[in-house]
Amino acid sequence: MIVRLPLLAAALGLSLALPAAAQTLSPGTGPMHAIAMHGDIKYPAGFANFAHVDPAAPKGGDVRQHAIGTFDSFNPWIIRGVAAGVVGLTIETLMVGSDDEPFTMYCVVCETVETPADRSWVEFSLRAGARFHDGSAMEPEDVIWTFETLKAKGRPFYRAYYADVTKVEKTGPRKVRFVFGGRENRELPLIVGQVPVLSRKWWEGREFDRPLTEAPLGSGPYRIESFEMGRTVTLRRVADHWARDLGTNRGRFNFDTIRYEWFRDPTIAQEAFLAGNYDFRAENTARIWAQGYDTPAFRDGLFHKIEIPEQRVAGMQALVMNSRRKPFDDRRVRQALIHAFDFEWSNKNLFFDSYTRTRSYFDSSELAARGLPQGEEKAILERFKDKLPPELFATEYNPPKTDGTGNIRDGIREATRLLREAGWRIADQKLVDASGKQMGFEILLHQSQGAFERVLGPFVANLKRLGIDARIRSVDVAQYQNRTDDFDYDMIVGGWGQSESPGNEQRDYWSSNRADQKGSRNSAGIKDPVIDELVELLIAAPDRASLVQRTRALDRALQWGHWVIPNWYLAVDRVAAWDRFGRPATAGKGGFDWSTWWVDPAKDAALRARRGR
Repeated sequence: MIVRLPLLAAALGLSLALPAAAQTLSPGTGPMHAIAMHGDIKYPAGFANFAHVDPAAPKGGDVRQHAIGTFDSFNPWIIRGVAAGVVGLTIETLMVGSDDEPFTMYCVVCETVETPADRSWVEFSLRAGARFHDGSAMEPEDVIWTFETLKAKGRPFYRAYYADVTKVEKTGPRKVRFVFGGRENRELPLIVGQVPVLSRKWWEGREFDRPLTEAPLGSGPYRIESFEMGRTVTLRRVADHWARDLGTNRGRFNFDTIRYEWFRDPTIAQEAFLAGNYDFRAENTARIWAQGYDTPAFRDGLFHKIEIPEQRVAGMQALVMNSRRKPFDDRRVRQALIHAFDFEWSNKNLFFDSYTRTRSYFDSSELAARGLPQGEEKAILERFKDKLPPELFATEYNPPKTDGTGNIRDGIREATRLLREAGWRIADQKLVDASGKQMGFEILLHQSQGAFERVLGPFVANLKRLGIDARIRSVDVAQYQNRTDDFDYDMIVGGWGQSESPGNEQRDYWSSNRADQKGSRNSAGIKDPVIDELVELLIAAPDRASLVQRTRALDRALQWGHWVIPNWYLAVDRVAAWDRFGRPATAGKGGFDWSTWWVDPAKDAALRARRGR
């Protein structure tokens, strides 16, 4: 990768302490400052800062942000309650990932990390200066307690994520070792490096598996200064934060305070931004981006619309069909319903032609299955040839495509054929089963997904043409979370984020043993032994080339399972921001990252003067 100097820094002749040539450090070579999933480590020991930050960014300024819905807890690690999403800013983890490598983790709470060539264990040596906000030292006992508590009482995700960790033990005054067993899993040393380190002493006498109504003791760049439950949280930067000068943090977390305000209605939240009641917002609705910001303040340059390129794996956003319930347990029905969604019409009439249709669970990356299976991917899939749809080997998967006019006669015809094949028939303009019961289902949304109603309206109309009684229902965030945790829905707008290095999390997304585990991410309810084996093969990939091939095999099997109705993605992040910020000239591969922004004193003063404040 070519790293470019930010333009301002280059003009001033400033050095940004860019990383030296990538280091080839292999597991089994002793304690290291970082560990990579596959390949080289970009940043050397003692590196000054990541390439996508400005280490000279000034600290200071008070910033206002927003969130949608409400919250009743500061414990994001459990199912119960609706947690405020800001707690992560107050907690440090053993290691953090970089934004410009597929999967490399760098020490934060740890000073060094060591793992043998077979990655059968990993050992972390904690920094002597690592501290909680009350000044107490972060110790191996805190790491052990956190890990064991998350696995025993945390969200089901943690049990799947850490399933192959057989033992965690203290091996020295500042050392803790995780021992692995069972299946080959080269990702585990990096996975346990993501463990947040909580204070076991602070949590004594508190019930970890219940919603938390006080701010937990943290160790991160911010602490919770004040809050009004369900409405506001104010974070204050820890000026003497013990990790502030580490290369992982330099140039980041620059705002002195961040005040979050929760809005129950997204429309009101946008109006609040336009009125200047908070400072920046990511915009996810094409119509609002195109038409919703044309105000006098925008035309006068008081705030800007910024499109920030990103190179993330697109993942899958989709209408997710709950295959635990009829009629979605039938692959033919699921395939038929995909034909009722007219993306091309929606993109033209609702999205200003701004989106690309999603066709892969790992879209916009080398991991996506394209064309026909080749090489190692083909060899893997042929092991399961008698259990996979024959078209998987003969046809490239693509969602149905229309001409965008709204006439989906061909799609309706194909959907009708599939539904008849599945045992459904038309009677009195209704699609009914053998007993005469009409097919009907509910599409469940939560209040911050209001923009989807205008997208789903035409879809519901197309379903009606098929004789299907589909209904849209929107509920509050708390009810939505409870229902989705219990898999109490027919269809939802859901999705699965992906990284350049997929691994353990795929179990929670697709594996059979997660399908009925409350709170898991297997929202489609997939129970397929082939998918199970493909997930385990992916996790055990010995190198990057094999990981790519095994991911494509999993992707292709998921594509042809027709578990979802794919939506769309965009290769830029859209951000509206009042003109008081500076930001690095070059964003990381992850796109918008507010932690690298700062309040520019000159811009801030000019904006205040122009607004008369």
